Amino acid sequence: MAIRLRLFDRLFPILHVLGMVIAVFGLSMLLPLAVSEWSDDAAQSAYDEAVLITLGCGILLWLAGRHWRRELKARDGILLVVLTWLLTPLFAALPLMLFMPDLSFTDAYFETMSGLTTTGATVLSGLDKLPASINIWRGQLHWLGGLGVIVLVVAVLPLLGVGGRQMYKAETPGPMKDDKLTPRMAETAKGLWQVYIQLTVLCFSLYWAFGMTPSDALIHAFSVMGLGGFSSHDASFGFFKSLPLELITEVFALLAGMNFAMHFMALRGRSLAPYRSDPEIRWYLAYLLGSCLGLGILLWAQGIYIDFPSALRDATFSVISMATTLGLSTADFGAWTYFAGLWLLFLCSFSTSAGSTGGGIKMLRAVLLYKQAYRELIHLIHPHIQAPIRLGEQIVPNKVMYSVLAFFFMYVASIVTLSFVLSFTGLDVLTAFSAIVACINNTGPGLGQVGPSTTYAVLTDFQTWICTFAMLLGRLELFTLLVVLTPAFWRK
Repeated sequence: MAIRLRLFDRLFPILHVLGMVIAVFGLSMLLPLAVSEWSDDAAQSAYDEAVLITLGCGILLWLAGRHWRRELKARDGILLVVLTWLLTPLFAALPLMLFMPDLSFTDAYFETMSGLTTTGATVLSGLDKLPASINIWRGQLHWLGGLGVIVLVVAVLPLLGVGGRQMYKAETPGPMKDDKLTPRMAETAKGLWQVYIQLTVLCFSLYWAFGMTPSDALIHAFSVMGLGGFSSHDASFGFFKSLPLELITEVFALLAGMNFAMHFMALRGRSLAPYRSDPEIRWYLAYLLGSCLGLGILLWAQGIYIDFPSALRDATFSVISMATTLGLSTADFGAWTYFAGLWLLFLCSFSTSAGSTGGGIKMLRAVLLYKQAYRELIHLIHPHIQAPIRLGEQIVPNKVMYSVLAFFFMYVASIVTLSFVLSFTGLDVLTAFSAIVACINNTGPGLGQVGPSTTYAVLTDFQTWICTFAMLLGRLELFTLLVVLTPAFWRK
């Protein structure tokens, strides 16, 4: 009885907020519905039913929890985020299952979880033949998941009467979650979304101007700004065979992989000073540009490409796409050397900045880990020296370093454990390891049977659910999800 009361006490106060989030998510289906109506692509009825079901469930949850309203506590915010990311893919899958009745629930949920977590791993083929509205919905999931559905709700529904900071801190990727860009939480979320929307509109406009159809331009603008990997073509970005379009993608992927707080402050102050003071950017650009050049030289030297410009072109796109966890491809890097494929997977593990829409452990944590390792070496030589870790002019407190070390341990442990689980089910080691790395870093394509030229449809249902869990684990940065699974979370 006591456990049941604690469950009700924890769950019911967030039901009205969860219902509002789901209702707003249902309204987001109106865009693909409008496209379907305009193009008469036979998916209208699927969207009609999906919108009604999603709105209805959202309203019922809101009504069920309206008498339990109170200020959200930290644990309420964490539980709300986890439930949101578990339930929104369920409702997002409705248009796919209603339009494609042969698609299993497992595959539909995987596809939409992949979309909302901006992973971009897909089980679908024949994308060129799908209605434009279905592909737009898939791309829109990337865009909504990029900065987070809850951040959007905090921005547009400040009259909820609950604390938005708990949701924002649990939802926002990276260490930037403790920064206050503006005095009010809703203003912070609005500021980030304004920057996000402006960059998306600019990306869409350039795609359209340089030859994409409006639907392709919208889908890929959604995908690039959310750093997901969904495309409207089975050949991914290689379908276009256009250098200008590739350059546009590379530039906006680099921008999306940076801290959006820096974009916000730079636009608000009309100055580049925030970029110059950001401790991550120089590492971020140095690793990516160095990898582009090094991989281009390697591919050319090994005869995979007959000339250096071609090698550099495909190497640059692949490095930027994988390192930023975008996941679009113009070439099958799975057919390159093992070193090239493994290097791309290595880059996707840490390259993006904190506060970006990318996945992985984030460059900021990687820099701190490097500085901590260097400090330990110095202590071996000078045991009594005081060597504080600095980021720019600021000294990093030890409690932050303990948090980073704990995160890195759990990150490695999760990859190893889940890779063993996939290997136990019969997958070869390369496929199992790369699938988990690609999913937990929200990147998409891996190596072996899940390489860029294939899909995740080769996996069994159990293997698919393992990868689904890995995507959610990575998107919520491990602890947000794992803490809900501990008994201590449910105790008073």
